[in-house]
Amino acid sequence: MNNFVTTRNQWVPRFALLITVGLATIASMYAQVTTGNIRGVVKDQNGALVQGASVELANKLNGSTRTTQTSEAGEFEFPTLLPGDYTITVAATTFKSVTLNDVKVELNKTTDIPVLLAVGLQTETINVSAAGSELIQTTTTTLSKNFSERQVVDLAQTGLNVVIGSPTGVNNLSLLAPNVSSSGGVGVGFGGSVGGQRPRNNNFIVDGVDNNNKVVTGPQVYITPEAVSEFSLLQNQFSAEYGHSTGGQFITVTKSGTNEFHGRAYEFLQNRRLIALDTLQKNAGIVRDPNAGDSAYPRFDFNRWGGNVGGPILKNKLFFFSSWEQFALGQAASPGGISAPTAAGLATLAGLPGISQSNLGVFKQYVPVAPTNNAGTIKVAGVDIPVGTVAFAAPNFSNQKNFMLNIDYTQSSNTQHRGRFTMNNLSTIDNTANLPVFFTDAPVKGRLFSYTLTHNFSPNLMNETRLAYRRFDQNIVTPNISFPGLDQFPNIGLLDLGINIGPNPFAPQFTIENNYQVVDNVTLLHRNHSLKFGGDFRKLISPQSFVQRARGDYEYNTSDLYFRDIAPDFLGQRSVGSSPFYGDQILWFAFAQDDWRFRPNLTFNLGLSYVYQQVQFGGRQQKLNAIASVPGLITFDEPKSQKTNFAPRVGLAWSPSYTSGYLGRIFGGPEKSSIRASFQMAYDVIFDNIPILSLPPQFNQTIDVGQNGPGIPGVSPNFLKNGGIGPNPLPTGNDPAAARAATTAWIPDQKVPYSISWSLGWQREFNKDWALETRYVGSRGIHLPTQSRLNAQPRVFNGPGGFLPTFLTAPSQSTIDSLTLTLRQIQARSNILPAFAAAGFNGNIVTWLPNGNSTYHGGSVQLTRRFTNGFQMSAAYTLSHLIDDSTAEVFSTVLSPRRVQDFQNLRPERATSALNHTHRFAASSLYDLPYFTHSRNFWTRTLLGGVSLAGTLTIESGEYVTVLSGNDANQNGDSAGDRTIINESGNANQASAVVALLKTCPSFTPGGSCTLTNAQRTVGYVATNPNARYIQTGNGALSNAGRNTFLSPAIQNVDFSVFKNFAVTETKKIQIGADFFNLFNHPQYVPGSISTVDPINSAAVSQYNTIAQGLSNLFVPSHVFSSHPRLVQLRLRFTF
Repeated sequence: MNNFVTTRNQWVPRFALLITVGLATIASMYAQVTTGNIRGVVKDQNGALVQGASVELANKLNGSTRTTQTSEAGEFEFPTLLPGDYTITVAATTFKSVTLNDVKVELNKTTDIPVLLAVGLQTETINVSAAGSELIQTTTTTLSKNFSERQVVDLAQTGLNVVIGSPTGVNNLSLLAPNVSSSGGVGVGFGGSVGGQRPRNNNFIVDGVDNNNKVVTGPQVYITPEAVSEFSLLQNQFSAEYGHSTGGQFITVTKSGTNEFHGRAYEFLQNRRLIALDTLQKNAGIVRDPNAGDSAYPRFDFNRWGGNVGGPILKNKLFFFSSWEQFALGQAASPGGISAPTAAGLATLAGLPGISQSNLGVFKQYVPVAPTNNAGTIKVAGVDIPVGTVAFAAPNFSNQKNFMLNIDYTQSSNTQHRGRFTMNNLSTIDNTANLPVFFTDAPVKGRLFSYTLTHNFSPNLMNETRLAYRRFDQNIVTPNISFPGLDQFPNIGLLDLGINIGPNPFAPQFTIENNYQVVDNVTLLHRNHSLKFGGDFRKLISPQSFVQRARGDYEYNTSDLYFRDIAPDFLGQRSVGSSPFYGDQILWFAFAQDDWRFRPNLTFNLGLSYVYQQVQFGGRQQKLNAIASVPGLITFDEPKSQKTNFAPRVGLAWSPSYTSGYLGRIFGGPEKSSIRASFQMAYDVIFDNIPILSLPPQFNQTIDVGQNGPGIPGVSPNFLKNGGIGPNPLPTGNDPAAARAATTAWIPDQKVPYSISWSLGWQREFNKDWALETRYVGSRGIHLPTQSRLNAQPRVFNGPGGFLPTFLTAPSQSTIDSLTLTLRQIQARSNILPAFAAAGFNGNIVTWLPNGNSTYHGGSVQLTRRFTNGFQMSAAYTLSHLIDDSTAEVFSTVLSPRRVQDFQNLRPERATSALNHTHRFAASSLYDLPYFTHSRNFWTRTLLGGVSLAGTLTIESGEYVTVLSGNDANQNGDSAGDRTIINESGNANQASAVVALLKTCPSFTPGGSCTLTNAQRTVGYVATNPNARYIQTGNGALSNAGRNTFLSPAIQNVDFSVFKNFAVTETKKIQIGADFFNLFNHPQYVPGSISTVDPINSAAVSQYNTIAQGLSNLFVPSHVFSSHPRLVQLRLRFTF
């Protein structure tokens, strides 16, 4: 493996090379809405409206101009402007001309410019400096948070997790906005939860075109922060032209060339000596010995370096911007929470009767031996086996190259062309598996091209057309390793040891996506209406292969069952059959929007959008299983696409004009405050990860141990020796009975998820550069997909004879003997709904039903200071509550399971969401220290001046997790969602296992064994710790616990940056600096990330919240989660 460490003596030649390459390289990209607007009202000194005044707009960077005239109401508007600085000149007969400089246009915002004309000669000009970026919005109800180029490059979290597999980049800045929270350990979706919506429901746009991964959602092509002109987050309330998603609109605009040559070269460095030890590493026995050199530091070396340049090809006409970047990561880290037997323990295991030597041999071959007995014992065949934590080098590398090219051509003042191209090439290792021997190479390629034509037919009629193509290619394979007696190496999960033996559980798989997109938008200005109409057509061609548990997934609550080769008790499942899934489909979005300026200080925002999403080609193949249909019960036709997805939007923005009295003090006068209210609907999309797991049995089947597969969970011997679940699907042919017996999935007719949201807010500008905003946002999520087993029912019910009792203290034997209901009687009941069983559907029918719901209420306060006099800051506090009945759709987390406890009753699942973080405070600032910067002394100015500080503070309430029993308590054939019994008087931080209460044995065999099985004698359970809050629900017992009742630790994080600029010439400077992530090295044992928006899988941390896997790690986050140790990053930039 290459060593990516940048040593001190490499900095000079590397930096010189950066400059050379940066000047010689060309690269970038463009894409959906990438513009802002300017609106204004022209009045004379007496307050009278001036109509027919000439208004000229000039772009300061590229020299392009546009002209218009004021309307009868004295108003003018310039829509669809690229973000940047502009100059406005207003001229009218008998009035002096007025020139406004530094008028700033921001992404998805309208800059309102009041112009006051004085009587005089038109040849006389009055120059006025605009205040800068707009602080309040007086004409739109869009809820947005914008980040300038300066914030993008100087706030350090934009440089975290910048690999194509997790392209966070500028998207991390969204966590600084109000009504946004981290996604924690939910493990799916990208961008956090915006306004109470699932992270899957976010939309990613680059330069106006689609950048969404259609398979799992999230951004697909990575954009380097160094090439970003502006980043904007729209939250819930946004214009009708934004389709695709109900959550946040993550909009990135890349840079363009200007009339001056500009560029930069840069390098960012992180390495093993700049990162503190994680608590998980300390738990594994890793220490740092100053005398041991680099061997005392687990490998971690990351470099990101590149350059960009932009400028004119033909001045005022043709411009280019080019960027090239490469980053490389070399890392060796040990997974946390893994235990294994010691050498003595393995020796004891080898001599125990009934042990499968084959299974033991596989374990010994791939799992490291624990050096010490520091993790207690496990029982195998009734014998205590000493175990300890293990640490091993788990190699991890990534090497990515990013290329970008932007071309802008101003054909005339009315016609502009923009071309964008981006390319990502990633060479990385798939380290999803627990053990390094199962790691494989995983190359990923991304491409994005777009062309935009903007034409102004008149000052009041504009058209914008975009053509785009995006391609994504990813391939994940499995290593050539075999398991004795099996056709493929499965995944063996030993939950009490916290280890999974086998390759990536989701391998093999591949994804290819080709996205063709055509967008056309028309803007018409008519009197006091700003009308916009448009459509977005997308054709997607996407062959894929993702068969969940294709090699077999066998998970054991205790290692005892594996070593004795008993059928797995927690999960035994395999998907068999093979066929690529084709995600080919058509998407179509259309909209109409009217911003109606009813009065100069009152604007209505009215809109209507339409969304059509064709069912994926692979999903439409369900019709091949039509023979299995049972009229009146279930039909396997081609799922129908929903065609009535109209979504209205209505809002108003009112800017009170009170100038005196109490109301004048509250509202500050004209254009100083804004009251905004809005209501809207929005539709989302159904991503491919759902239908790809629901293929008909003619293509793919899911086989479960104890259902339609071999063995009885926790009972049957020689499970792996006999081949486990074989690779052959059940026959279907032309026999309806056979087809029904083999059916394991169903796709209902399409019901697209949608949201209803509403907001009310007040903005107030004060002290010229400050603004305060208070806001309430509410939303409902409807038809959210939830994973279900359509025909499964619990054998346990709440009623007489429905369940076994659980006691806090052991009853007398006579009391036990008086109980009549036994576990065996409960097990004799069917866990298949009678109608389905009668029709021959005796296996689980897995489906994603559109029956999930969420409700969000969030109030927030935001204080903003625009960047003036070297200082900018933003602080937002949000108090919110998010309630849902489902969160994750697939197996991405055990903290809030993707399957419900009772598939026939969703109501008990309604609870505080795993995405709920009641309190969140996020603040950021940039400060250019004024000291010594303008000193007359060269050395003082050079050595002490030019210092800047930047940082963020994040405080967020912890994530609520569900405490699980870890066994199939309600006997419905699924243990994933089975919860506990709540002892209201118990200790909130304690849990208890249970012991079965057995009736007195009526008779014995000659060998001394009872003639009845334990299941025939089990009539109840007793807690081993009566003082615990959470009591395990034994098999056949009844849980009374809800979802998400245990609160995990909070985020309390400070990221800080300091950097210094050295002026080489007036236009050239060198910057050196350091970024400190988690500045105070404060341990934060949270599932997920503290500073980024990428999904963090938490499917392998069940020992934190599952009682059946032992109590040593239960509710102890430091044993399971990263402490997110301090990381220092060094930076070097040359800017010209």
